[in-house]
Amino acid sequence: MKEKTISRNNLNELIENIKLCKTVTKAKKLLYNKVAFDKDIEKALNFCIFYHQGQYRKSGEDYAVHPILVACIVSYFGGDKEMIIAALLHDIVEDTEYTIEQIKDEFSRAVANLVEGLTKIVEIRYENLAPSSSNERLAKSALSFRKMLVASVEDVRVLVIKLCDRLHNMLTIQALKKNKQKRIAEETLVVYAPIAHRLGISTIKNLLEDISFSIVLPKEYEKIDNYLKAHTQQLQLKLNHFIEKVHVLLINNGFLDEDITLEKRIKHYYSIYLKMQRKGISMEEVLDLLAIRILVKKPLDCYRALGIIHLNFSPLVSRFKDYVAVPKENGYQTIHTTVFDDRSIIEAQMRTYDMHKTAEYGLAAHWKYKESGLTPKLEWLEDLKSSENSDENIQEFYEYAKNDLYSEDISVFSPKGDIFTLPRGATALDFAYAIHTEIGDKTKAIYVNKQKVPLLTKLKNGDIVNVIVGNKPIYRCSWINSLKTSKAINTISLNCRQKIREINQKVALNILSTIFNVNFGKLQSWLKKARFYKKIDKIAIDSVLLKDVVARLNKYSQSNKFFFPILKIGRHKIKKQKIEHLVFCTNFTISNVLFDYCCNPKIGDDIVAFKKGSNIAIHHKLCEKAMKMIENGEQMVFVEWSSDLPNRTKIIVTLENRRGTLATFLTFLAKIGVNVISIKLSSNEEQFADHFELVIEIPSSNYDKIVTQLKKKYNTIEILNQI
Repeated sequence: MKEKTISRNNLNELIENIKLCKTVTKAKKLLYNKVAFDKDIEKALNFCIFYHQGQYRKSGEDYAVHPILVACIVSYFGGDKEMIIAALLHDIVEDTEYTIEQIKDEFSRAVANLVEGLTKIVEIRYENLAPSSSNERLAKSALSFRKMLVASVEDVRVLVIKLCDRLHNMLTIQALKKNKQKRIAEETLVVYAPIAHRLGISTIKNLLEDISFSIVLPKEYEKIDNYLKAHTQQLQLKLNHFIEKVHVLLINNGFLDEDITLEKRIKHYYSIYLKMQRKGISMEEVLDLLAIRILVKKPLDCYRALGIIHLNFSPLVSRFKDYVAVPKENGYQTIHTTVFDDRSIIEAQMRTYDMHKTAEYGLAAHWKYKESGLTPKLEWLEDLKSSENSDENIQEFYEYAKNDLYSEDISVFSPKGDIFTLPRGATALDFAYAIHTEIGDKTKAIYVNKQKVPLLTKLKNGDIVNVIVGNKPIYRCSWINSLKTSKAINTISLNCRQKIREINQKVALNILSTIFNVNFGKLQSWLKKARFYKKIDKIAIDSVLLKDVVARLNKYSQSNKFFFPILKIGRHKIKKQKIEHLVFCTNFTISNVLFDYCCNPKIGDDIVAFKKGSNIAIHHKLCEKAMKMIENGEQMVFVEWSSDLPNRTKIIVTLENRRGTLATFLTFLAKIGVNVISIKLSSNEEQFADHFELVIEIPSSNYDKIVTQLKKKYNTIEILNQI
């Protein structure tokens, strides 16, 4: 039985040729082999060579080699004539005096638009990138991410050319200094690989991820590489044994040899790493490490092949996914199943040849093969674009985008059968916002599979979701951390910012009213006299400002004729009182602090404090009960979390499976000042190590030191800051 290949070997061959291509002459020869030349492409090639003359890359080769090889990659992924010309010219405007208008005059408006889109992307990536240790790192990547998407959304071809450009840069990244390699690799993982995923171009995605992974986390990459190399023979024997059996079964059950192709593969490195991180497992526990792919002619043949596999091997039912019947948003169609073969666990995929082209090339397949088929939906670009003019924090944008672009997908249905693709873990309310922003805002009830469920119910693959809307929007500000999609989070966040300002205004008035023991009418007149009424909301979150305002208003309170002068002295003096992790600023003595059961605020949440005699009740600022009390003018005091707030952190560690190891580990944590909140054990009796998932509190002042100690002494798989 021969294993046929379709495209992957061709790509591997192209990549190897590109790596060896160091001169303009060789680059031109490669392009001539890939592209059907005409006078316009010839002209663009000559422009590229002429205008980049005298420019060199860090590796020392002529700069023109780069755009020519990018054009080769663009051609491989089905780029049309305009895309190939734009690839050849993509650096000319940035690096020379040549202008977009000249490109328009010499070539066409379409080519000029593509080059302009690519130039916009380059303009936001300065040479002096923030070092990877800098706090700016994610914020800058997020800003670049947003602007790139917004600049490119008018013509998705810009994204495809840029991905090809980034792929060539990553293939030649070794010429750069180590710190710059790491910075560019991080950006590639954050920005470009997820876009390749969304466009369905798995070949580019996998290459970008693995190259970046080897640079960003070289030790982790080396561990996986060493394991796979050490077990290559064993893994290949397992795959060969399984693929031979599957081939015989397919032929014996009516498939013709010339109508099917069987491929085998070992999961790519970064995918293995993510699976280990996400589940806290070892290499040996990655179930889909080995896989075969069965390519057939017709969609019905996918199900015939699936039936043969399931009838002859024991399937893991929980790992069955049918993306043929329910395609992913990017057009991906394949049936996935995982089965037992003797002692091995192997994934089997079934897809048609057309589905294979779409899976390998994504959006580009529709240019490359000029065939009808599913076109990837690009609404996600529009959703991210809609946030461009908002005043949201760039760090928040990164988190929102990462949630959508890095997550595995699920597909759910509307009652009419419309398919919606959501990130795994998305809630019923996320679905409502996916339909339309206004529907999400006005959602009052949701039915999943005809059963009424809470709005934060997590959806599963194949759920049918029916949304019931009311007449008025409901802004569920305290739910933001429970949602998954950027659209839902961003919309609620924007709606709630104004609400928070309104709450802070009322909280500030209540705090001042409590301090001076006067009604709102008199207090407001004082604030207007002091010309401070417009900034009143800041008092609720700034203790220094609170003291300043109280000092300014004190002169108005002194005119009160109903108090003896001796009683006025120090009556309104604000004092700080620290109780556990809370700091209060008030002129009253506090004897006891209680956290109300209705909202259970946790460390780090936005909170408010209500005065009950000498006691204080703490509520979440967005708690419905608290908001009613604020509206009713209940007595309040200023509260904030103390600066020495502990960091609540989730860690996953591997410990030797021997008596007393866990006790020793917990003793070590206590010794270095770590408080254990919870511990979860994940044990595999066949392995020599156990994985423990702990939630711990680390003092902020010693956070870095303690984390370093922890990593040095124990095998720490993951450290995730939760607050």
